[in-house]
Amino acid sequence: MFRVLIADKLSPAAVAIFEERGIQVDVKPGLSPDEQKAIIGDYDGLAIRSATKVTPDMLAAASKLKVVGRAGIGVDNVDIEAATEAGVVVMNTPFGNSVTTAEHAIAMMMALARQLPAADRSTRAGKWEKSRFVGVELASKSLGVIGCGNIGSIVANRAQGLKMRVLAFDPFLSPERAQDLGVEKVDLDTLLARADVITLHTPLTEQTRNVLSAENLQKCKKGVRIVNCARGGLVDEAALAALIETGHVAGAALDVFAVEPAKESPLFGLENVIVTPHLGASTAEAQEQVALEIAEQMSDYLLKGAIINALNMPSVTAEEAPRLKPYMQLADQLGSFAGQLTETGLKGVKITYAGEVARLNTRPLTQIILQGLLSPLLASVNMVNAPAVARSRDIGVTTVETEDLDGYRTLVSVEVMTERGPRDVCGTLIHEGAPRVVRIRGIDIEVRLAPHMLYVRNEDRPGFIGALGGILGNAGINIATFHLGRNQPGGDAIALIEVDAAVPDAVLAEIQALPQVLQVKPLTF
Repeated sequence: MFRVLIADKLSPAAVAIFEERGIQVDVKPGLSPDEQKAIIGDYDGLAIRSATKVTPDMLAAASKLKVVGRAGIGVDNVDIEAATEAGVVVMNTPFGNSVTTAEHAIAMMMALARQLPAADRSTRAGKWEKSRFVGVELASKSLGVIGCGNIGSIVANRAQGLKMRVLAFDPFLSPERAQDLGVEKVDLDTLLARADVITLHTPLTEQTRNVLSAENLQKCKKGVRIVNCARGGLVDEAALAALIETGHVAGAALDVFAVEPAKESPLFGLENVIVTPHLGASTAEAQEQVALEIAEQMSDYLLKGAIINALNMPSVTAEEAPRLKPYMQLADQLGSFAGQLTETGLKGVKITYAGEVARLNTRPLTQIILQGLLSPLLASVNMVNAPAVARSRDIGVTTVETEDLDGYRTLVSVEVMTERGPRDVCGTLIHEGAPRVVRIRGIDIEVRLAPHMLYVRNEDRPGFIGALGGILGNAGINIATFHLGRNQPGGDAIALIEVDAAVPDAVLAEIQALPQVLQVKPLTF
């Protein structure tokens, strides 16, 4: 039975989903990092919000951990690189709180435009300062949206309902998508110069850190208002405070801060600044939704192999998983076959998907092939970290999808480039999805791989089969199946022999000494 630890406060609905799916779940919010590390080794899954920090130290202690599920969009508290190296899938719920966060940004923008918090405080104090709190209309103003993804596009839509003009800066926003959203795609300098209000909706990366730096804030038009409900660190808070004091920036509304919990900030003492304690996703509906989504996603991964909204793995839906399952087995066998035969430096790999398989989601198949290929050469490689391991060792990976076939309805080819040159292994699925190897080094041969196999490359000369059989027989090794293939009479030949047990080194040396043998290698699957 799989076990999941819920380490932060999560809706009870998540617990119900795990239990309905037959997964044991423990709810233990509020533990210290040391307490979490002490128990994390017992769990296959970890469900969190923003409080728990998934660090390399925690991952090192998580010997069974397969998946981390973040109920929400932000994963700043998860070391994704370390999780990938550890072979742990990291998932989030990017859509569960999108509307909630977008609505909070709109609310902050409107409150800032009309100075509502300050007016509220003044009125509660018994004052009646109508002339002091003269606001501005948002209609006909220009809203600059930095980051026009899921949440940013919702904000843009709501702003258009307020009759605002929307400018969008997002390097990944296509002209067609911008047209569909009804926004004007601009570069950052244009947005800074033209926007009356700027709202940020981008993740925090090295490229976006301090996107509103002191220099960029100076480029903004005088009287601009800044709204940040995305991530702390996108705005230089000290520079923003200084420009508010000079009047260059009319005001700001922030829900997130570079350091959280934010107990102090240069912005806190300024009257024309609105601050909230990271409430963007804090509605009853959003909390319930992200809890439900992460429980479903983690359960589907643990029970079915479905991968949804993963940050370090290609997605595989619950509907795709059954169709991909036989191909995953084939991919594992082909990668392992090629990896076990690799004895020199690996320079690159080319994977070709032909026919029916080319119409499927092949990205997870590629990662499984890389796992099988690299595992005989390197320790601790799995389908999650295999691409990163390949990149770190400058192993080029190329994939091709084609309808061109050579007599098969579906075919997967793995060609590896080594210091001795290229070689390939190809496989297909036959009846009921059974995997078969059908070509090795350009030689046609049909083989069902078994737990113990013997690979022999030899010259096609009389007497070889008898000599090989004699050696195995004298050693008491039973042959289950014997498969042969050759490129031409008297040319290169390959034998794949299924045996009932592992072949001892001394027997391998005896086979290698046969005059026809070029290479002999035991294989396990």
